Amino acid sequence: MSKTNEVILKVIMDEENYPSEIYWKSDNQQQDWEKCKAFLLSLFEDKSKGTLKLDLWTKDFQLEEMNQFMYYTLFSLCETYMKATQNQKLANQFMSFVNFFGEENHIIERKLS
Repeated sequence: MSKTNEVILKVIMDEENYPSEIYWKSDNQQQDWEKCKAFLLSLFEDKSKGTLKLDLWTKDFQLEEMNQFMYYTLFSLCETYMKATQNQKLANQFMSFVNFFGEENHIIERKLS
């Protein structure tokens, strides 16, 4: 028997149609709606072999928070790429950029050479 799980996003828009609040919940979650400030959703479409993207953030999402969000997203993508492909060479190059991004945005400390 197969199992399904739903992840639901709720976006509250202000009078100018900008996201003012974002909530999400999952079937696996014990609590009700969880508040968040941003999400990135990428879907790889089987038929077109293209990517459908939906990126939203609330208007109170600060630049510093965006930098952190992007750093941790890139870090996670690098790990996902390595796990899926086992391509250590490209994963290392990707991680070099992720580290550079984190250092430039003062999210991680710059490594001494």
